[in-house]
Amino acid sequence: MTQERFIDLVRVEQEPLRRFLLALCNGNAALADDIAQDALVRAYVASGSFLGLSKFSTWLFRIAYNCYIDNCRKARLDEAPVEAALAVPSDDSSDGSFRYQQLYLALEKLPEKEKASIALFYFEDRSIKEISTILGIPSGTVKYHLSMGRTHLKQYIQL
Repeated sequence: MTQERFIDLVRVEQEPLRRFLLALCNGNAALADDIAQDALVRAYVASGSFLGLSKFSTWLFRIAYNCYIDNCRKARLDEAPVEAALAVPSDDSSDGSFRYQQLYLALEKLPEKEKASIALFYFEDRSIKEISTILGIPSGTVKYHLSMGRTHLKQYIQL
């Protein structure tokens, strides 16, 4: 893949990727941007290995999800609670000045696979098959996580 082709493909996926990571990071825009930047660097380095067996966006989102998981593991290893590393900041760096605060707070309570499934399905309009590939889990498990995620979100938002 040429550098120009990579840049063209990334340009199309940049905003959806940021939205996905913003949801995973509970509205923490700075953290989402850091993870997106790491994912784009990793994708560029590995761009020669992209064979086109899946859509470029699916491949890129898988890399970004792995970067997010790595970030969570690092936060645990540094003995800093993941909740503190992913907390919604109190300054204006969060998305839309707390416009989606209630949703982010509810998403924060979900298990990681449920949160990622919900974000990909509802925020990024990804298919079950794409989500399965991005998260590395079977399609039936994605459906389960979506169902449980919806149930949990409904409970958390109604409180």
